[in-house]
Amino acid sequence: MNTQSPNQLTIHQPDDWHVHLRDGEMLAAVADYTAQQFGRAIVMPNLAPPITTVDAAKAYRDRILSAVSSAHHFTPLMTCYLTDSIDPQEIEAGFTQGVFTACKLYPANATTNSAHGVTDIDNITAALETMQRIGMPLLVHGEVTDSDIDIFDREAVFIERVMAKLLSRFPDLKIVFEHITTKDAVNFVMNSGSNIAATITPHHLVYNRSAIFAGGINPHLYCLPIAKREVHRLALRKAATSGSAKFFLGTDSAPHTVENKQSACGCAGVFNAPYAIESYAQTFEEEGALDKLEGFASLYGPAFYGLKPNSRKIILERQPITAPPTLTVMDTQIIPFHAGEVLTWRLAGFA
Repeated sequence: MNTQSPNQLTIHQPDDWHVHLRDGEMLAAVADYTAQQFGRAIVMPNLAPPITTVDAAKAYRDRILSAVSSAHHFTPLMTCYLTDSIDPQEIEAGFTQGVFTACKLYPANATTNSAHGVTDIDNITAALETMQRIGMPLLVHGEVTDSDIDIFDREAVFIERVMAKLLSRFPDLKIVFEHITTKDAVNFVMNSGSNIAATITPHHLVYNRSAIFAGGINPHLYCLPIAKREVHRLALRKAATSGSAKFFLGTDSAPHTVENKQSACGCAGVFNAPYAIESYAQTFEEEGALDKLEGFASLYGPAFYGLKPNSRKIILERQPITAPPTLTVMDTQIIPFHAGEVLTWRLAGFA
């Protein structure tokens, strides 16, 4: 149970059920931002080359642990990148050994480093059958990539064309519909069985698509799936703060340097890791639902994955903090989510 006072909130340490930690110098620069808040994190496998084998996942996990400060109690949970030619035996071996926690479905070319993604779910039938049999979750980037489909409609069309087909063919498969952005997705998850859940990011709760173009193009708010209309943002806020165990925390934090964001072909991704839990807390307070934050952030995700909540607790205090306008990484900078803005809650420590 969470402990509340008007100016303090103590909850089980949250987990991030969707994060991009990158690799190499960037991994070393950003890993602690996630580890300082979250006890565990589902780490995305879309490196170059992608994580498709048990050995690659083990090696990446070791690099993550080496990049995280010893002061943090952090466990990376590794995922397997599904390709048209993925080996079901490799998936099962990784899951049985406790290396792979889940598999990630990227439709080919849907987002950063997804060129190796699945071109048709019929190509991974054997993999999905294996996952359903062993109880391994499928994590879905839910967008079609057809050139004739408007970017703002890709999630809704994915539900119609792909998700419905997945549920029909694999009714017992555990599926996380990741970083949902539409009322359509909220309704789909709510109307599906207990084996279907969804993650919601902090930034999709805060801004709609108009914010990307307010006063000029803001590339630091550009992500995929892209933010949608206000009606969809409001639906996400209602779902996240509803107390339904079908919705839980997943930041989709995705760091890119200033140069890669502010370019002729800017990268998709919002780097929200530095103040993720503070952002969620502010949203839940605005919705009059601070009592629901612990479930969303700390309880529902572990329950879906068959894990216990973290034993350690965090303390959030009502104290204004200003997010820095920039963060220095490597030899350049990243513009974080909430850059220069005042947040009403801060992570004060652990209990």
